[in-house]
Amino acid sequence: MHRQIYERCDLSGKILAGAIVAISLLFGVAVYYFQIYHYYTAFPVEETRSLILADADTQEAAQVNVSNFRAIDAESSPIRYRACFETDVDLAAFTDKFMEYTPEQAEFGPRNAPGWFDCFDAAKIGSLIEAGDAKVFLSRRNIQFGIDRVVAVTTSGDGYIWHELNSCGKKAYDGTPLGKDCPERR
Repeated sequence: MHRQIYERCDLSGKILAGAIVAISLLFGVAVYYFQIYHYYTAFPVEETRSLILADADTQEAAQVNVSNFRAIDAESSPIRYRACFETDVDLAAFTDKFMEYTPEQAEFGPRNAPGWFDCFDAAKIGSLIEAGDAKVFLSRRNIQFGIDRVVAVTTSGDGYIWHELNSCGKKAYDGTPLGKDCPERR
């Protein structure tokens, strides 16, 4: 009789362990799917044929025509925006006309995009910036509170856009008092 009880418990334990493993696996797949695919939406290509940058002298918005524009964004986070484009405007012309972006924080640089958005390779873009083969320009400060939209343009005419935490955003997210130089939160 004890042996039958033991065999039933052993079988129940195996079923329970299998159910735990199966549920954990399904949960892991769901988390992966939501992080890599579900929250992102692609912009229609026809939606953007020009890009906005801050003029170096006036800091007013100026447009630049672009081609092969592709972008993704997600409502779940203000820093998930990524875009790629091509331009026939020379990098020297960008440097003369538009405001270069000089971040205050050390961890500046593009963040990884999902693997399926293959035109945006954060490591490659970061290497181009470090080597001086790309420059980063301000598109719009505080596109959302504490978030700047920045544009990197390479010597070959490839361009990349992402959102970067500015000093006010960094303070807001770590709980530091904002100070007088930060705009009012909406």
